[in-house]
Amino acid sequence: MKQSILKLTVLSLSITAALTIFIDHSNARGSVNKDQATQTAPAALQEKTVEQVQKNIKVLTGMPQSQLIPVMNFFAASMGRRCNFCHVNKNGQWDYVSDEKPEKNTAREMIKMVLDVNKTTFKGAVEVSCYTCHRGRNQPQSIPLLPLPLPSPPAGNPAAAAGGGGSGNVTAPGAQAQASPRPALPSADDIFDKYIAAIGGQPAIDKLKSRAAKGTLVQANGNTLQFEVYQVAPDRFYQLVTTPQGPFERGFNGTVGWEKSARGVRELTGGELAQIRAVNNLFGLIKLKDQFTRTRVAGKDKIGDRDVYVITGTLADGNRQRLFFDVETGLLLRRTTSTQTMIGVIPEQIDFEDYRDVEGIKFPFIARSSTIEAGNPVSTRQFTEIRLNTAVDESKFNMPAAPKPATP
Repeated sequence: MKQSILKLTVLSLSITAALTIFIDHSNARGSVNKDQATQTAPAALQEKTVEQVQKNIKVLTGMPQSQLIPVMNFFAASMGRRCNFCHVNKNGQWDYVSDEKPEKNTAREMIKMVLDVNKTTFKGAVEVSCYTCHRGRNQPQSIPLLPLPLPSPPAGNPAAAAGGGGSGNVTAPGAQAQASPRPALPSADDIFDKYIAAIGGQPAIDKLKSRAAKGTLVQANGNTLQFEVYQVAPDRFYQLVTTPQGPFERGFNGTVGWEKSARGVRELTGGELAQIRAVNNLFGLIKLKDQFTRTRVAGKDKIGDRDVYVITGTLADGNRQRLFFDVETGLLLRRTTSTQTMIGVIPEQIDFEDYRDVEGIKFPFIARSSTIEAGNPVSTRQFTEIRLNTAVDESKFNMPAAPKPATP
């Protein structure tokens, strides 16, 4: 389990750290420009399903292997439980295949129920999930909690809002109150263009060829990890995270993706490689408009005391994102991603702070990540150093040789 948690932590770091320095995640959610989306789509289609990789999969058949851990986290968050509620752990050793605990089979029956409800009632759309009923509790919440919240006064009735009766209405009988016209919203293109200008302008962006960065990741439990990220256009990258279990590395040389940890070296392929390439795209958080097949301005909102414009967009893989731009400065303050799975929509949120100028381009030096990972629901990434257009050792991107087995 420790290795699984370590892997999740580093993946989360990779995603959010990348976002912070203008590399997109979400996702790891198809956040690449249109040409890259075309290139990575075949790899994603070739990804193995969970039953092709794992043993004793009886219900989640057909689900991409890369969604297994996020879906397990979704179950845990929905139930307010952890892995050991359904899975067997003996003397610190996990036996995920075992059906020893009855809770595991109960979970299978509940998953079947949810899948059937969505299939028969909602024509296959994922409208109902575990969280619909459980809301972070082991037992479904079926009875309203008292006291109920007080109802709000009807919209457009200021007299009722003020506690007055009919005598407070001075409008002539039959006349309708005239609502103040809403100011016109800018177009999505206008908002994207203002963002490009806010971070430094197109000429400065055109000069960006590489990036090297260092920083720290502070987890919810207070643990602090050190990381380094190196990127060269168009898509080569290398990541190093220093953990208590040893270094964790990932890289891509333009052809081969790989991962190295205490467990050895392995090649990344299929959907997993597509995700890693997406989150480490050098311009993933700069060339925003190119990442979406369609966008629209959803309106205005607030983050803290800042007014923001909200853009909703659909990615090439069908998942959706919401982008929150500061009305005054034009900077991106928040990015949320909704990943569609067979059991529900998995949310993720990144908040950006502390924009600083680095050689003519503004970067957010702090990113706060909120996920459904029960063991680490909130974490903070902070950059201590970002350097642009510096020479990067090309050998960093190449897959290292597997270590030789120890001599008995």
